[in-house]
Amino acid sequence: MSLIKSISGVRGTIGGAAGENLTPQDIVETTAAFGYWLLQKEVPNKVVIGRDARMSGPVVKGLVTNTLLSLGIDIVDLDLSTTPTVEMAVVWEEAGAGIILTASHNPRQWNALKFLNERGEFISREDGEALLKMIREGAVRYAEVDQLGSLSAKSGYLARHLDAVISHPLVDAGAVKAKKYKVVVDAINSTGAISIPPLLEALGCEVVLINGAMTGDFAHNPEPLPAHLTELSETIRREGADLGISVDPDVDRLAFISEDGSMFGEEYTLVAIADYILAQHPGNTVSNLSSTRALRDVTERHGGTYHASPVGEVNVVATMKKVDAVIGGEGNGGIIVPDLHYGRDALIGVALFLTHLAKAGTTMTELRATYPDYQMIKDRIELTPDIDLEKLLRKLETHFAGEELNTIDGVKIDYPDRWVHLRKSNTEPIIRLYAEAPTLAEAEALVARVRGEVQKIL
Repeated sequence: MSLIKSISGVRGTIGGAAGENLTPQDIVETTAAFGYWLLQKEVPNKVVIGRDARMSGPVVKGLVTNTLLSLGIDIVDLDLSTTPTVEMAVVWEEAGAGIILTASHNPRQWNALKFLNERGEFISREDGEALLKMIREGAVRYAEVDQLGSLSAKSGYLARHLDAVISHPLVDAGAVKAKKYKVVVDAINSTGAISIPPLLEALGCEVVLINGAMTGDFAHNPEPLPAHLTELSETIRREGADLGISVDPDVDRLAFISEDGSMFGEEYTLVAIADYILAQHPGNTVSNLSSTRALRDVTERHGGTYHASPVGEVNVVATMKKVDAVIGGEGNGGIIVPDLHYGRDALIGVALFLTHLAKAGTTMTELRATYPDYQMIKDRIELTPDIDLEKLLRKLETHFAGEELNTIDGVKIDYPDRWVHLRKSNTEPIIRLYAEAPTLAEAEALVARVRGEVQKIL
C-alpha cells in the first residue's frame, strides 16, 4: 500500500491507514489545501472535475466534490471523461482550475488527484511546492453556510473534444475514410470505451472493441506494454484487422499494434506522429530524457532541432513552450499537439496517426520499418526507505564521469548509439532504469552494468 504526494497531485492505494494510503482523510485534506490555495489566486472560483472508470472513482469524486463545495468553490462535473477532455474543458469553461481523478497506468487499487491550472495544464513546480506546503500546514478556512459552492453536471464536452480533433487542420478525415480501416480497440474497461470508438467511427473505421465495459475492474495491467496486450494482438490476427489501439484508463497514453499482431512500439507513437507533422510544418520537437532517440533522428531528418526535458508532462510542456516546438510528448505514448492544447492526448494522436498511415499508403509494419530501430529495456529498482537516492546518484555520476552525462533528472549516460537513464519515479515508490541500444542484448547489457554499480553502492 502506498501514498505519494508530488508537485502535480497525490496518488495512492485505496484502503488502509490514513497518511500511508489514499484514504478519505488524505483525499479531503489534499482537496481542501488545493481549493484553499486556489482561492488565494486571482482566477475564477470554479473547478472542472472528471474521472476515469476505476472502481473507487465515485467515492473519490464525492469526497473531492463536497470538500470543494464546502470551501465555496463552484464545480463543473464531467464525471466519466478523459484527461485531455478535462484539460480542454477548463479553458472552455473559463474555470480557475481542474482536477482529474485517475491513477493513469496504475492498477485498479490505485487512484489519484491530478491538478490543473486555469490553462488546463498541470500546475507548475512552483505552484506544486506551494500546494504541498499548504497540505503540510493544513491552514484551511471553510465557507459559511450561505457561501457554499454550486454544482453543475455537464455531458457535452467529450463530443466537443472529438469535434476539435476531427477539425484539426492536419487531420484528413477524407483520406482516412477512404481506407476503411478495421481497428481493434482495447479500452481497458475505462473511458477509452466512450471516446476512441466514436472517433474511429467518425473517421470511417470499422471498430472491434474489447474490454469495453466501464467497470474499472481492469482486464489486465493497464500500462500499455507488450506483455499486457496479448489479447489485443490475438484479436487483430483473428479479425484480420489493419491495426490495434491501446489506451490507458484516462486516455492520455496511446500504443499501436500492427496488422500482424506485433507491437508498433509505444515509443514510436510519438516518432510516427512527429514524422507526419514535421513533413507539413518543420520545426523543433521535445520529449523527455527516457524517450527513444528515434525522435531526434526523425527531427533532424526534417531539418528541425530536438530538445530533451526532465520526465513529467509539466516539464515537457515547459520545454516545448521555451523552444516553440511543433510537436512533443513522452515515449510512453503521450502525444502533445500544441495548437490543440498543451496536454497528452490519445484522441488527437489516433487521428493524426491514421492520417499519416492513410497518406503513406502502407501497412503498419511497412510504416514502422521506415524508422530507426532501437530496442529499449524498461526496468525498475524498488525504492526502500534505507536507500539514499541522492547519494546513489552522485556516486554514479562520479563513476561515469568520463562519459557524456545529463543530470537534470537523475543520471542519464549517453553514448553515440545508445543510452541508459536512472531516476526516481514520479508515480511509484521505485527507481526507474531505462536503456536503449541498437539491439535488445546491448540494452540489457547497459541495464546490467548500471544495476551492478548500484548494487556495489548499496
